[in-house]
Amino acid sequence: QVQLVESGGGSVQPGGSVRLSCTASGSDPRLNVRAWYRQAAGGQRVLVALLTNGNTPDYPEFAKGRFTISSDNAKNTIYLQINRLEPGYTAVYYCYCRGRNTYWGQGTQVTVSS
Repeated sequence: QVQLVESGGGSVQPGGSVRLSCTASGSDPRLNVRAWYRQAAGGQRVLVALLTNGNTPDYPEFAKGRFTISSDNAKNTIYLQINRLEPGYTAVYYCYCRGRNTYWGQGTQVTVSS
């Protein structure tokens, strides 16, 4: 089993940046996908970035150039850097991993407003 804990959210002004962290504890020997999703109020959970085998990053089209996913395997942590934040990026950001099972963190709120 894997437990995921996100941190780094908060209130940010438009145009600013934020770096979210997700630290994993426990283990899943088949872990091969780590990702970030976001869910705006009343909306669906949407993929914004992922790392697949070999730590290869991939992004949906809308996220390219704005989101950056990275990892520090020694710390069992993945990160999501978001630049040039817009009010439309206000959402709860969730960390996700998949191996033998799927795992979600509790989410961290990012609010973009002036």
